[in-house]
Amino acid sequence: MRGPLQRYRALAAQGALDADPEQEAAAARLQDLHEALAAKGSLVGKLLNGKKEPRGVYLWGGVGRGKSLLMDLFFNNTGFAPKRRAHFHEFMADIHERIAAFRALGERDRRKRNGLNKKAPDDPIAPVAHDIARAAKLLCFDEFQVADIADASILGRLFEALFAEGVTIVATSNRHPDDLYKDGLNRQRFLPFIDMIKSKLDIIELEAARDYRLARLSGAPVYYAPLGPKADAAMDAAWARMICGAHEREEQVEVKGRTLTVARAARGAARFSFDELCARPLGAADYIALNRRYGTLFMDRIPVMDPAMRNEAKRFVTLIDAIYEAKTKLVCSAGAEPEGLYPGGDGAFEFARTASRLMEMRSADYLGAEHVAPPAED
Repeated sequence: MRGPLQRYRALAAQGALDADPEQEAAAARLQDLHEALAAKGSLVGKLLNGKKEPRGVYLWGGVGRGKSLLMDLFFNNTGFAPKRRAHFHEFMADIHERIAAFRALGERDRRKRNGLNKKAPDDPIAPVAHDIARAAKLLCFDEFQVADIADASILGRLFEALFAEGVTIVATSNRHPDDLYKDGLNRQRFLPFIDMIKSKLDIIELEAARDYRLARLSGAPVYYAPLGPKADAAMDAAWARMICGAHEREEQVEVKGRTLTVARAARGAARFSFDELCARPLGAADYIALNRRYGTLFMDRIPVMDPAMRNEAKRFVTLIDAIYEAKTKLVCSAGAEPEGLYPGGDGAFEFARTASRLMEMRSADYLGAEHVAPPAED
């Protein structure tokens, strides 16, 4: 049966990634889950397992060890449906929106919607979990982390309801479950959720031999100047190293009720032209949302900006600020070195800080830093 393990081995054989025994062991566990899910809906599976649900997986470890790669291989190579993959921050933002919509209903509609919980008809958790489960019996979360008390306060009841609905969960995280919401307000109330995660999911530490993301970035420059065919070819080569044989796809990022289309995305990275990011009327909220979703951004053909491009320069400054604060990795091609990108015009003095940040973002220390996804905005 094909699945994530076979795809991992195929990519290693093609040279698209370096084979690593820890990654392969994790891929084997995900292969087991893939096969259990495939059997779940079969008559034989139902007879053998009854209502027993397959155990999910919580894959954790340091940055760049291949967690997102393995999640890609699992999600893209399992035919189980319905399924959903989401960045954990975005998933929780969706949950809070659904809760708010439920609470906005009239009393009669709330009671009607909450037939699942007649003892607490105003509690939104059961109907929200029911709707999520109806759309996806397999939930895959990237970057599982909890830093918000609003999330911490509902996660236990939410996941209990999701498990009761027969949902299987796979998650990646930089932290062991015991370290989730560490030092958070009223953390003692969060501890039962940690126990639930450990009882329902197999906790697997990914101790790959090295930081593969850093190796892919530091193996060549991340800033190519000046512009031209040589820089274009170098960007294409860097992109190919980053996505490790994945197929690019179009993705949608929700930004305060709007949809931002990302035309080229794969392996937790996204690729844009300068015009796509800075010539359109985008703002801080858009850039923060992109940095919440992606740990690496590629930007092609940053021009030398003259005074007439003051709006583009201002957006570029805002974008770089968002990238820097999130410790997102940036690979780009540009018409000049950072200090020469906006030599004159409104805001040229302030642009000096952006140039300094661009220089720092090329350093080994910055490239090795952990991505800090910005929290979802209210």
